[in-house]
Amino acid sequence: MQKNKWTDFPKVELHCHLDGSLSREFVEERLGRKVSLKELQVDRDCRSLLQYLEKFSLPLACLQDEEGLRGAGYDFIKSVSRENVRYVEVRFAPSLSAHGSLTCGRVIRSLLEGLEQGRRELGTEYNVIVCAMRGHTFEQNLAMLQAAREFLGQGVCGADLAGNEAAYPMADFLELFARAKEMGMPFTIHAGECGSPANIRDAIDAGAWRIGHGIAMRGQDELKRLCRQKNIGIELCPVSNLQTKAVESPGDYPLREFLDGGLKVTVNTDNRTVSGSTLSGELELVQELYGISDLEIRRMMENAAEVSFADDSVKQELLRQIRAAKGGDYETL
Repeated sequence: MQKNKWTDFPKVELHCHLDGSLSREFVEERLGRKVSLKELQVDRDCRSLLQYLEKFSLPLACLQDEEGLRGAGYDFIKSVSRENVRYVEVRFAPSLSAHGSLTCGRVIRSLLEGLEQGRRELGTEYNVIVCAMRGHTFEQNLAMLQAAREFLGQGVCGADLAGNEAAYPMADFLELFARAKEMGMPFTIHAGECGSPANIRDAIDAGAWRIGHGIAMRGQDELKRLCRQKNIGIELCPVSNLQTKAVESPGDYPLREFLDGGLKVTVNTDNRTVSGSTLSGELELVQELYGISDLEIRRMMENAAEVSFADDSVKQELLRQIRAAKGGDYETL
């Protein structure tokens, strides 16, 4: 991992997918063969989110038994701990690993065992966000949420909706997330990654605590007002968003607009391996491209702690670590 001035700074990440972030070494070990970087990482000429999503079949094959899920959890914590991520919310879709006697409950438990081993040995705190999938039936997604509800507060912190947003609008999932709300399960929603402000509005109306990506909110003053009013977190993933062409050019990326508009902006990797990204690298990139100051970087880390699904005691400890970080380049923070 290439280090930069943000590598050792205490960080919080809220939007990172397990299958898109497995290390090359772990995938090779699980598959029993050498794997080229091209098989795991998106091409530079990626043209859309749909093309980006094609890179997930290989790592997903590593998550089809309990041993693989436990190993993936440990591998993930090992990766994020290398750059001093102090708290991470890792998201995955249990239904994509469940089959036969391997129920969603067993899938979740196995992943939690691996994550917990990583936490004990390496110190990074975690929570899991379970993803309902666009393309799955209401019954499939509801059964997954019901299984995950048994782990709420015991490693699982909330839910999400992921997949091909362009083909499956948020309006089709309002009943599902009404049920999640009844279960007392907080949720964040992938919305506005593919140019639809309506999906963001529907996610807000459904009760989402955070919006994943939210790029289509650019220039939408009413949506930004609602997010400020409701203190909704915005999970930006700059490298991934530029790769999937969520904006036409880097100059159209709304990070500065959202920050200046008073939104609770956070920076995340989305998929560390698929995007070839680290959180430290994302922070360096936004400073280079968008003139984000050191103070604003710290503010976004504080935002992430504040809008996370962590317990209040964990949030307060994260804020303490972020605010106490000094030395070297941090003297000006």
